[in-house]
Amino acid sequence: MAWSTREMAELAGTSLRAVRHYHDIGLLDQPERRSNGYKQYGVSHLVRLLRIKRLTVLGFSLSQIADMNDGPDSDPDLRDLQALDDELAATIERLQHARAEVGALRRRTAASDLPLRFASVDETAELPEPDRSFVTVLATVLGPSGMDAYADLLHQKPQPVARELDELPADADEPTRQSLAERLVPHVRGLRVRHPGLSDLASDAPRGRQHTARTIGKAISDLYNPAQVDVMRRLSELLSDTGDPR
Repeated sequence: MAWSTREMAELAGTSLRAVRHYHDIGLLDQPERRSNGYKQYGVSHLVRLLRIKRLTVLGFSLSQIADMNDGPDSDPDLRDLQALDDELAATIERLQHARAEVGALRRRTAASDLPLRFASVDETAELPEPDRSFVTVLATVLGPSGMDAYADLLHQKPQPVARELDELPADADEPTRQSLAERLVPHVRGLRVRHPGLSDLASDAPRGRQHTARTIGKAISDLYNPAQVDVMRRLSELLSDTGDPR
């Protein structure tokens, strides 16, 4: 039995272009030709082509396949299999998370501008626009534990003193700013007791503490008015003076 290139491609469920590419890079041996010049493929070519297809579907690159010996006992190296398994596990986790987000959006239980793990629509409906944007920025720099700590915080109803900061006008005078900063100190301490992870949000930040601090600082300066930023600065200094982490 001999097959043409097109018949081979159809049998293997691949394309003519793929078969020709495998020939070009040496993955698939060239078959003999008939007297009329047409290629004639045999069973060995089909078996090889099916193996190449299977390995590529599993996730192996063509260069990795080229390094493998052909034959029934030429399974991929255990280290390559472990690396591929790790990659597949990460892909599955990413897709499961994406599917959960799509499902929440379909059920209208999540907002498209906020990461799913932070909060649902009902729990974040009262967040001012700057805070919503700040949460989105945090999701790009924090690691899993930092995100979980902040997500726990968002599940709580904001206290009046926190609302004062949200509503502070840009032209608030110096005594108002200082008073608010001082009254925020016990509030922040209480939050850190209830949510210990808030004391070190950048503990597992993928790009490190310095990058996280720079990004958060930039977000604060861009999203909040000068009076709010000044209160946050005063609050940080007050916490530092009392030995609390900033």
